[in-house]
Amino acid sequence: MAHEHKLAIFRGLVKFKSNTQKIWGVLIFLTIVTAVEVVLGIYKPKSLMVQFLGMKGLNWIFIILTIVKAYYITWDFMHMRDETKSLRRMVVWTAIFLILYLIFILLQEGGYVFDVYKDGFVKRDF
Repeated sequence: MAHEHKLAIFRGLVKFKSNTQKIWGVLIFLTIVTAVEVVLGIYKPKSLMVQFLGMKGLNWIFIILTIVKAYYITWDFMHMRDETKSLRRMVVWTAIFLILYLIFILLQEGGYVFDVYKDGFVKRDF
């Protein structure tokens, strides 16, 4: 299954899409997403510095773009597009859940450490 070529319809003709074309497509997509991240990181637009769910909007954009890149790399380089729907869902949904859980833990612990440095000892009731 992983070695099958995808069909591309071009001007009414059916052609096989070569691996070289796939690699160039991945390179262009990842380059564009990375360029957007770099430009946003350099200019830091004031409109994206608004607090949203405990973080600046710009940080949320970086997290979302990083997840998009990770998903696309998994999709292409791990050949997930050629697998069954259930295997794709199992791999992708598990990874997304774990990434979101990691973000939640980092935000919680980071906020606590910030409060400790700012105010001294902080007691939290759970």
